[in-house]
Amino acid sequence: MNKNRPLAWILLFVLALIWGSSFILIKKGLVGLTPYELGSLRIVAATLFLLPSALKRFSTVDKKSYPFLISVGLLGSLVPSFLFAVAQTRIESSITGVINGLTPIFTILVGLLIYKVKQEPKVFLGILVGFVGTAVLISAGKGMELAGFNVYALLVVLATICYGTNLNFIKFHLGHLKAITVTSASLIFVGPLAATHLFGFTDFLSKLTSVAETPISTFYVVILGIFGTAIALIIFNKVLQMTDALFASSVTYLIPIIAVIWGVLDGESLYPMHYLGMIAVGVGVYIANSNRAAYKKSGSTE
Repeated sequence: MNKNRPLAWILLFVLALIWGSSFILIKKGLVGLTPYELGSLRIVAATLFLLPSALKRFSTVDKKSYPFLISVGLLGSLVPSFLFAVAQTRIESSITGVINGLTPIFTILVGLLIYKVKQEPKVFLGILVGFVGTAVLISAGKGMELAGFNVYALLVVLATICYGTNLNFIKFHLGHLKAITVTSASLIFVGPLAATHLFGFTDFLSKLTSVAETPISTFYVVILGIFGTAIALIIFNKVLQMTDALFASSVTYLIPIIAVIWGVLDGESLYPMHYLGMIAVGVGVYIANSNRAAYKKSGSTE
C-alpha cells in the first residue's frame, strides 16, 4: 500500500478539485432546470459517457455482485444527485460543500454498526464535534446569532449517509472488481431509471427550446455528470481500492475548501457562525479520521 500512497494522494487532490466544483455547477444548473431534472440529467450524462465501458465489462461481473452494484448505483449516484439538487434550492453551494464533509464520519459509523469495525474512544469525540459543527451550519444566521433550523440541510446529511454506506459496500463487497467496472456497471442499473424520469415525467425537452436559461444549465449539468459523477467515481473507486475507506473519504477535507472558494467568487454570503461551523466540522472529521490504522474489518464476511 505504501508504494501506491503518492499516486493515491495525487488522485485525491484531483478528485477534490472535481467534486469541490460540483456544488457551483449544481447551482448554475438550477437556474434553468428543476432539481429533479438536474438530478436525472446528471445520471443520464454519466451513464451515457460510461456506456461503452459498461457494455464491454458488464459480462465479466459475477451475478452475486449485482445487489451491491445496484446499491452503489443508488447510494453513490442516483439518490445523492436528487438530494443535493433539492437541498441547493435553499442552501448556498459553499455550505453544502462543507456539510458534505460529514462523509468520513458516516463511513465510520456504518463500518462500526454493520461491519463491526473497531474504533478508539477519540473517534466518537470527533463524531460529536462534527455533528455540533453541522448543527451550527444548519442554523447559522447573520452576525453571531443562530437563526431558524434549515431542514433542507438535512438532505445533505442524508446524502452523506448514503456516501458512507456506499464506501463500505465497495470496500467490503466489490474490492475484486476494477474501479471503472464498479462505476460503469453500477450506473447501468440506475441510468435507465434516471432517463425514464427525465424524458417521461418532466418538461426537460420542451424547455430546451422554450426557456432561455435551460440550454446553458444543461451544459453545466452534463459537465457535472461526466466529470463530477462518471470520471470522479472512477478516480474515487480507484483510490478506495488502493488504500482504504477512510483514506478515500478524507477527500472531504479538501472539498469544502474548493466549494467555499467557488461560493465566495460567485458572491455567496458567509457569516461568522458559518465559519465556526466549518471549523468544527473540519476538526471533528480530523479527530474521527486520525486513527486510520484501526479501520480494519472484523467479525464480518462478504
